[in-house]
Amino acid sequence: MDLKKNLQEDYKMKNFNHYILFADLLRYPSKDYPKQVEACQKMLDEKYPEVAMEMKRFTEYVNTHNEDQWQELFTKSFDVQPICYLDLGYVIFGEDYKRGAFLLHMQEEQLKAKNDCGTDLSDNICNMLTLYTKTDDYNLLDELAVKIMIPGVEKMVSEFAQARVELKMKVLKKLHKAIIQEELNQGNVYKDLLISLLLVFKKDFENVNFDKAKDPMIDIQHHKSFFGKQSVNNLASAQVKKNEINNLVNEYNLD
Repeated sequence: MDLKKNLQEDYKMKNFNHYILFADLLRYPSKDYPKQVEACQKMLDEKYPEVAMEMKRFTEYVNTHNEDQWQELFTKSFDVQPICYLDLGYVIFGEDYKRGAFLLHMQEEQLKAKNDCGTDLSDNICNMLTLYTKTDDYNLLDELAVKIMIPGVEKMVSEFAQARVELKMKVLKKLHKAIIQEELNQGNVYKDLLISLLLVFKKDFENVNFDKAKDPMIDIQHHKSFFGKQSVNNLASAQVKKNEINNLVNEYNLD
């Protein structure tokens, strides 16, 4: 009981509202994007100075380009033939059935926290980040951080690195225009944003430790953990749940 009380007191001292700032930047850019970027950069300058420099290039890009260019970069990065997806369940589990089970669990947690996910799935990174300001389930937040958020964002960052290499080869072969060459030299600035988010998560949850945290794909049936709430083999009405999961996955076409 004392342990739970201490955990609650520790979290009262923490404020996860900064994740809303990152969520705003991972949505389709609007005319307010520069103000949102400025707010996030200011937060990093004040609270995470060691991370702030990682964000600078993204901030400079937004300040020196227009709304059409922000939206084009976002679309190219996350929408049309995306470099990586924003749905963390898909990033972590791919087409594995565990992705569907995780998606169903996340839908339940989002509803419980009264977090309106809008038209996006419950495991969309923006909805996941917003959840950190909506729930007081501290064990859930810790486990999501080390098993989904950190490894998921790490994988997203790696996808940007690989995409840059592939793009460089295409540019060298086809001799595209200078604007593409400039993007080659500079790299996609969303990678800088994601690295900043990753470093903040690692700082916020540096003292959290879960068994097998480095391999979340095998932890879906972990005893009394978030991923083990409803083992697929132990569902009272397995076929009903399977249909729910399939419907959730099919609602959103990742192709």
